[in-house]
Amino acid sequence: MTDSASFLLDKTIAMRILLTNDDGVFAPGLAALGQQLRHLGEVVVVAPATEQSGVGHSITFLSPLTCKSIRRDGQHWAWAVDGSPADCVKLAIAELFKDDPIDLVVSGINNGLNAGVNVLYSGTVAAAIEGAFFGVTSVAVSLEYDPDADFQAAAVIARDVVGGLVKRPEASGRLFNLNIPTAATLSPPHLSIVPMGLAQYGRMYEKRQDPGGRDYYWALWSEPEKPPAEHSDVTALRNGNVTLTPLQFDLTVQPLLESMDDWELEL
Repeated sequence: MTDSASFLLDKTIAMRILLTNDDGVFAPGLAALGQQLRHLGEVVVVAPATEQSGVGHSITFLSPLTCKSIRRDGQHWAWAVDGSPADCVKLAIAELFKDDPIDLVVSGINNGLNAGVNVLYSGTVAAAIEGAFFGVTSVAVSLEYDPDADFQAAAVIARDVVGGLVKRPEASGRLFNLNIPTAATLSPPHLSIVPMGLAQYGRMYEKRQDPGGRDYYWALWSEPEKPPAEHSDVTALRNGNVTLTPLQFDLTVQPLLESMDDWELEL
């Protein structure tokens, strides 16, 4: 890991970076990451006006989106959108910066890991997926939840990984999920390139009653019935490693699709 003062890429790969998140435009993780990404290029911020954690890939269709300029030190700093993370990326690429193409989308730093099947629920990852829809290299960044989370240290780690990715032609237009455990912000980090874990967490609820006697249910964190795969993001994070996982949004099961021609399904 390099220090921020010495980390400058060649001018030949200077870029315009769209920064967003799901914790909201005033989240500390967004500010820390923006500061570090400016070592890679121009950073434009388009983020939700309020926290949107867990909204997944929702898109606003039934109401208009408002977009407010947020100013700092007397200058425009960010656009705050009253929509989802995916809304922010779609609006930024298709409208706000349609004449100034976005070269890279980075979403985060989320306050809490987005590993394993949690990528399916995550607004942070959904924003990166939306960027990849447009053919833009996109990275979701998440930090293990900690009341004293060191977003500054995590932002340096994220900057180094993102800076390495954009140097690789094979990464162009691809989608990546980066997770940083607390341990990696306290000692020299190690990067593991691993698949997404498929163990299902959080299948339990606690049943309670409100003062009126009506039942309600509170989702609980619970371990999966089967342990996570040894070679996965979940396991590597437990070992204190930073994890990087390439993702894809094409959900088609290609081998099954090809074999289904022989199923003789008819109407």
